[in-house]
Amino acid sequence: MDDLDHYLQHLTFERGLSALTCKSYGRDIQLLITLSASSSADNAKEADSSTISMGLARLQNAQIRRFIGILHSRGLSGKTIARALSAWRGFYDYLIQHKGYTQNPVTGLRAPKTAKTLPQALSVDQAIKFVSIEGDGLLEQRDRAILELFYSSGLRLAELVNLDVSRLDFNEGTVTVTGKGNKTRIVPMGSHAMKALQTWLQQRMLITIDSHNADALFVTQQGRRITPRALQYRVKGWAIKQGIHANVHPHMLRHSFASHVLQSSQDLRAVQEMLGHANISSTQIYTHLDFHHLATVYDKTHPRAKK
Repeated sequence: MDDLDHYLQHLTFERGLSALTCKSYGRDIQLLITLSASSSADNAKEADSSTISMGLARLQNAQIRRFIGILHSRGLSGKTIARALSAWRGFYDYLIQHKGYTQNPVTGLRAPKTAKTLPQALSVDQAIKFVSIEGDGLLEQRDRAILELFYSSGLRLAELVNLDVSRLDFNEGTVTVTGKGNKTRIVPMGSHAMKALQTWLQQRMLITIDSHNADALFVTQQGRRITPRALQYRVKGWAIKQGIHANVHPHMLRHSFASHVLQSSQDLRAVQEMLGHANISSTQIYTHLDFHHLATVYDKTHPRAKK
């Protein structure tokens, strides 16, 4: 087993990171290994673990800086490069602590800055129109429950597809989700979401559920847990059917949830807790979104704002 496998096991079993996060770390570190092998004129596919380890140990700050330039020239965003640097930095910290490495060549390096963009959100009317799916079929009932829950509780895509039936509490009107870093939080469900979920659960009883997915909340007609890709496809399909002229994706409903709750409540801390943000700076972007909405209203209505 090589150093990367050991590190990913460390992230999984000692730090308790989710499988999705570990997969992202592994992909970013594999990119570093490929860049390192290329820089030393080695074939990344043919290099053995000892050669790879030696290559990583020789890397200096200047070489990592050059790798950043290569990634930037490939069109990767500053956010993507920053994530890769974070993965590389953590990997080297592990190698220093457990494998005898003496330096971390990623220390002090930052990704190129990219312009910040506001998250795209639906208007209140658009959101309500979007989630109001009609039809009594199994897929219509399932998808309505999915969209209502997305918009009602602001869940991430991975959180929703991994939900189990046992995580719903209709008495309290809450759903318990496991988010980033395997952190668990309890989020309220709206009355429309609860009604849609109860209807779906009745339909779900008619499906023969695969034994490996016995408690999965959202399943396919074949009884398997719905996949993120399939759900993304369904969301885009429903946006077209419902007449929403926007590039709708699951995360847009999370943005819409956060924006609409913040506009009504002005309670940033509550929104942070419901979204599961570790840092409030991640939530503060929705205050800018809210200001943009207010500025638009002002420009349209105030006599002194008109040209």
